[in-house]
Amino acid sequence: MTTKLTVLATGGTIAGIAGSAITPGYRSGEIGIEDYLEKVGGLGLEAELSGKQIANIDSADIGPMVWTPLHQAAQAALADPACQGVIVTHGTDTLEETAFLLDQTLPADKPVVVVGAMRPADAVGYDGLRNFANAVRVASDPDGAGRGVLVVMGDRIFAARDVYKVRTRGTEAFRGFPRESVGLVTPASLEWFGAPWRTGAGAAFGWPKSFPGVAIVYAYAGLDGADLNRQVSDTTRGIVLAGVGEGNMPDSVRQELARLASRGVCVIRASRADEGLVDREDEDNANGFVAARALNPQKARILLQLLLAAGESDPATIQRAFDMR
Repeated sequence: MTTKLTVLATGGTIAGIAGSAITPGYRSGEIGIEDYLEKVGGLGLEAELSGKQIANIDSADIGPMVWTPLHQAAQAALADPACQGVIVTHGTDTLEETAFLLDQTLPADKPVVVVGAMRPADAVGYDGLRNFANAVRVASDPDGAGRGVLVVMGDRIFAARDVYKVRTRGTEAFRGFPRESVGLVTPASLEWFGAPWRTGAGAAFGWPKSFPGVAIVYAYAGLDGADLNRQVSDTTRGIVLAGVGEGNMPDSVRQELARLASRGVCVIRASRADEGLVDREDEDNANGFVAARALNPQKARILLQLLLAAGESDPATIQRAFDMR
């Protein structure tokens, strides 16, 4: 029986056009979903694909105005008994953020796969068709359920919690931490590393009515409290520090963040390093800080927004939510 999949398109390089097979520049989000599905129709994929255009933009422009209709469309598709899985085409620059947000707000009873490309559709070595064919294989596999939202890039399958972009160019632009990848896939084969890990099919969070203001502050040598305050407004409800090393910061910044935390601003210590845990330290209790654990700053920001939108403000409760991820 042919698998029926819903493809939700948001644009990005996978739908981009350069106008030349060798030019370095290109325009993201130029190919519409109907034209794209016609393009992949000749690949012989064993799936019935139906598409919906959510947006057709560079993923640098992705945000709540696109996330909301994307989430609604994904939720509707997953609720349709005839649909066996969902594929989201997306630009790579913010792919990890959208994937993590959907992972936290969608049920896990059917596969959901986010896929992109590092080269535009008319470039030499376009990787989008292979990535898309791989995504179809993953979304068609019943074993893809119970794993949350997955990302397929470069013949590897990543969990949304783990995946992050590590290179500006090249088809091997994504890695995972703490799990490097959760499976390998080609258009003709699929190998999972371990059993599904989502114990419940339901979503961790409902969709927020709005996304609270959370700022990411990047730590660097010479950063001080005045620099920090220039990046924070009266409407800021949370701050994620992309700290040096294990979420560290200059003392003047620590003092200012502790002052803000005492006023009810939630402060998360993350790291600007690519990999590594940010564990809770004794000083966090006195400062009122939360440790991001395995989440990078951009994902920590999304999780904090969801927690704040759900009415959570207690640092201990927020810490437990980060510990669970």
